[in-house]
Amino acid sequence: MEKQCETCKNCEESFEVGFEYCPHCGQKAKDELTLGVLFYNTITNYFSFDARFFKSFLPLLFKPGYLASKFIEGKRLLYLHPAQLYLFISVVFFFLLTVIVVRDSVAELDTALKKTLENPLISDSTKVQAQKAIDSIKLDSILMPLKKKGLTGIDENQVKIIDSLIKKEANGKKNYGTSFDFNTKKVDSLIAANAANDTIFKAMGMSDDAGAIKRKFYEQSLKFYKQRNGGQIMQAAIDTIPISLFVLLPIFALILKLLFFNRGVYAHHLVFSFYFFSFLFTVFSILLIINYLWDLPDWIDFLITLSTYFYLLLAIKHFYKQGWFLSLFKSGLATFIYLMMVIPVAMVIIIFVGFLFY
Repeated sequence: MEKQCETCKNCEESFEVGFEYCPHCGQKAKDELTLGVLFYNTITNYFSFDARFFKSFLPLLFKPGYLASKFIEGKRLLYLHPAQLYLFISVVFFFLLTVIVVRDSVAELDTALKKTLENPLISDSTKVQAQKAIDSIKLDSILMPLKKKGLTGIDENQVKIIDSLIKKEANGKKNYGTSFDFNTKKVDSLIAANAANDTIFKAMGMSDDAGAIKRKFYEQSLKFYKQRNGGQIMQAAIDTIPISLFVLLPIFALILKLLFFNRGVYAHHLVFSFYFFSFLFTVFSILLIINYLWDLPDWIDFLITLSTYFYLLLAIKHFYKQGWFLSLFKSGLATFIYLMMVIPVAMVIIIFVGFLFY
């Protein structure tokens, strides 16, 4: 009796009827495309969202250093790959951060900034009163009696010169209540007259020999001055953080390599870092959700955040198998170097990049 065969829709190889999966490529024999199948395939293809995720999630939270140790030992199919776990959790975290925090903060920052710039902290009446007070000051009436009492090194003419310079500086056109370091009235008039950007840049202080980066800075400064959209800078800076972490995470692994130079190759420390950062994003994601539903007291948020350091201590103790004293010292040193040196420099770069490309 001739066996009945069917052809796989994926690899186009023939196999006997009755097989649930194609023996050649592994695709399901009768795979009807439904919304559920489409969603499941997307998740599993890009994030390996299968049983391995659930097997990895609880050890990630409650067994510091366990997953990294098992992965290094060779158990690489039982648990989710560290890079895949990190990618999935980081995407969830930044999605929650954008929806819960950033979106409202961007709008609030834009509104507050526009109100501040439209209503300067120092009003015109206050400036008039300040100018009258400056005009009433007579340095010679203050310094000359002191000179008669023995003050040396300054004569009457020098006192008059100082007095005139101070008042001249006070009468100059300053930007009260703003942080713009240029003559705003002149720039406003040029903008109203639809002057060329190069003309406005010069009024803002750009030199003729400015390079590409400096010119870009002035372009963004003018854009910011026109739109008053500080929230967009914040949004652009936050958008660069996920990309930046692909550099910052390997730096953390490098710090661990320097501290534990005889404890495996660099790839081992990178595996540890992937799992640790996955834990961090998991904790912060849970915090975001809880605070969105119910605002936790600040001291609880602080204690939960602080607990991530003790998780790092236990993870280092179990993964690198060193004593408590060395584990405490090296985990503290790694945290200090990363938070006090790496992160501040990274934040400055992120904000600068966000400003240049918002």
